[in-house]
Amino acid sequence: MAEPIAFQTPSPAPTVGSFRVRLRQSRLSLLALALGAIGLIGVALYLYVPRLYEVETDDAYVDAHVVSVVPKVAAYVVALHVDDNSHFVTGALLVQLDPRDFQVAVNTATAELESAQANAANIKAQLTEQQAVIAQTEAMLVGDRATLAFAQQQLRRYGSLATSGAGTTERWQEAQADISQREANLQRDLAAVDATRAHVSVLQAQAQQAQANIDRQQAALAQARLNLSYTKITATEAGTVANKAVEVGNFVQPGQVLFSAVPNTLYVTANYKETQLTDVRPGQSADIRVDAFPNIHLRGHVDSLQRGTGAQFALLPPENATGNFVKVVQRVPVKILLDDPGEAANLLAPGMSVETTVMTARPPWWLGFLR
Repeated sequence: MAEPIAFQTPSPAPTVGSFRVRLRQSRLSLLALALGAIGLIGVALYLYVPRLYEVETDDAYVDAHVVSVVPKVAAYVVALHVDDNSHFVTGALLVQLDPRDFQVAVNTATAELESAQANAANIKAQLTEQQAVIAQTEAMLVGDRATLAFAQQQLRRYGSLATSGAGTTERWQEAQADISQREANLQRDLAAVDATRAHVSVLQAQAQQAQANIDRQQAALAQARLNLSYTKITATEAGTVANKAVEVGNFVQPGQVLFSAVPNTLYVTANYKETQLTDVRPGQSADIRVDAFPNIHLRGHVDSLQRGTGAQFALLPPENATGNFVKVVQRVPVKILLDDPGEAANLLAPGMSVETTVMTARPPWWLGFLR
């Protein structure tokens, strides 16, 4: 049987309306493609362009120069003027140690100093007295020389009389004996003058020793007063108490940590990868976002970069010269100072995690929307 012949129905001729619909659809497709391309470009700009002007890291935290409060002397704690997390101002009395033993030491040192000063004054008076003794012995020498000269005149006189027969030999012999006695007195007083002058050197040496004793006692008194002052532990700057480990009545030893003093001035330590530090320099501005307070936006600037990676100062630094070597990107601590934290400084605490962004260059004004 022959197959039936299929006749194709002719397509209707295109009308003006259908052409406009296709044109509108075409324009919408092009517009969608354009908007998609613009969106992709915007996303690319948002993700890539900021990397040309900034570096960021989430390996950062709030830091501070925390001071460990320790006593310098061993004593009992008699008063504690701070508590957990309490605030204090510069110069405030934090801890009072028992001062009685140290006050006794000050009194003893004071008495010993006064005794040394009295001894020095006594030696000084002896020196003054010795000068008078020297003057006295020298005056005796003058008298001895005068009597010796008179005795010599008498000897010559009685010798002439005895030779001429007008005087007795006995009287002449008495004059000779008198001269010997006068010469002996002169030698005795000369030795006395030498002795009194030599005693001056002895007294001067004793005066130097007494002055050295005074200096030693003054140093002992200064040390005793210094130890007494150590019984009052005061704040060197304003801050907050943290990690308190002392109570009234505890016996504390020198170097024992009583608590930590957290200063009000805080900063941020950001550990950037070494590959991010190519353009980072001190003075560059930084944005800081605190994990605990996402609504707080802080501004700061780079203060300095540590001269060494974190691994370099670890307890067990890596030794890359032994064994198999695997290259690992190191991190370098960057110190960032807060410009004006305001009230946020009271909310921040050392150790809090933050995210930092350092502006390594100033972007064009028309890219301000990317910030």
